[in-house]
Amino acid sequence: MLNNLNSILIEGNLVRDPELKYTPKGAAVCDFVLASNRYFKQDEETQKEVSFFEVTTWSRLAEVCGEYLKKGRGVRVVGRLKQDRWTSPEGQPRSKVSIVAEHVEFKPQAKKDGDGKDGEEKAAEVPAEKADEAATDDAELKEAAGF
Repeated sequence: MLNNLNSILIEGNLVRDPELKYTPKGAAVCDFVLASNRYFKQDEETQKEVSFFEVTTWSRLAEVCGEYLKKGRGVRVVGRLKQDRWTSPEGQPRSKVSIVAEHVEFKPQAKKDGDGKDGEEKAAEVPAEKADEAATDDAELKEAAGF
């Protein structure tokens, strides 16, 4: 039997720092909340609608997200929707839909200049003795993120 299509692609910014945990069997799990903005015109005025989505990552991707993501960082998430269902203590049926990420792309960060103002992102300068280490870290990050 074939699975139905269950796929989502969403971009946004982290609402707070991610939370990295480990299951009793040692599997890494990282949870974060993503805010996604939608702008539209209504009566000649631009309106903003913000939606919040809970995202879960697993394994090495969870470890990378836990290490590199911070509040405010922009990401693009590719994954699937997951619905949890339960009964409340009052006997009411409840449900929640969240995103299980299969791929997380980190968007470039704006760097602060010497005056503490946002500036263009600049290429990082790495001393020669750190170049091999930085290249290895970058390769690991890209591999873990699914590139």
